[in-house]
Amino acid sequence: MDILLQLVFSGIALGMIYAVVAFGYQLTFATSGTLNFGQGEALMLGALVGLSLVGGIHGGPYMSYWLMIPLVIAFGALQGMFVEWIGVRPAIRIKSEFGWIMSTIALAIIFKNVAENIWGKDVLPFPSPLSSTPFQFMGANVQPMQVAVIIGALAIMLAVELFNRKSIYGKAVVATSNDRDAAGLMGINTGRVITFSYALSSATAAFAGALIAPLTLTSATMGASLGLKAFAVAIIGGLTSGMGAIVGGLILGIAETATGYYISTGYKEVPGLILLLLVLAVKPSGLFGKAAIKKV
Repeated sequence: MDILLQLVFSGIALGMIYAVVAFGYQLTFATSGTLNFGQGEALMLGALVGLSLVGGIHGGPYMSYWLMIPLVIAFGALQGMFVEWIGVRPAIRIKSEFGWIMSTIALAIIFKNVAENIWGKDVLPFPSPLSSTPFQFMGANVQPMQVAVIIGALAIMLAVELFNRKSIYGKAVVATSNDRDAAGLMGINTGRVITFSYALSSATAAFAGALIAPLTLTSATMGASLGLKAFAVAIIGGLTSGMGAIVGGLILGIAETATGYYISTGYKEVPGLILLLLVLAVKPSGLFGKAAIKKV
């Protein structure tokens, strides 16, 4: 029972990271109907930039982990704006169905290559801001950083939801997501809203990278796998549901840790992919998603 609880807590921490990145997919899909397939690379860059800021590479400048977080978020926002400007906006302008897909994938590959040339291809340890000594909770050993990951992930998603509900610009985002054409007729600059959604999406992914880095090894290749799994979480939960991202992330995170322990680490990705196939076959809009009705 203690081992099961241990796996559950580890799975929750991992699943919340998936949920944050999946939440980023939802932000761009809601406003523009597009997805940034470089979300994983935004996470990776957030982790590596954060590692540089706290002095974990080549004895660089040292900075508090907590002071580093807002800088990483700002960097992620700028990176997301760049992706929208270079890769997505031209495709939307010419109404290309697949242009934004190839553009965001191409930019993801470029970001990965740039990261390899700047930080190298080796895996790098990220210093933890909290004690590495676990504490006992219901018989399981829980690392303080795992608790920080769960709290941080919930906090960033709650902050975005409150922003969308309470602020004027957030309401513009919601209006654009509900009906982009109608929002444009009401005087809302939908192009600027889409740019903002990409900035917010990459900012949350970069934040997730800085959160998860102390629990794992940081490298230029860490983003591809995490981004792909987060995309699976977004599909499982539904691309229109924030709650779906959380539930899907928890399901996938716990399934991976349990499978890795009870069966084999070589099969830990299998349950999530099987669930993805089942959801696509039974409820393509996701567990919490709403089926879209397209007028023709």
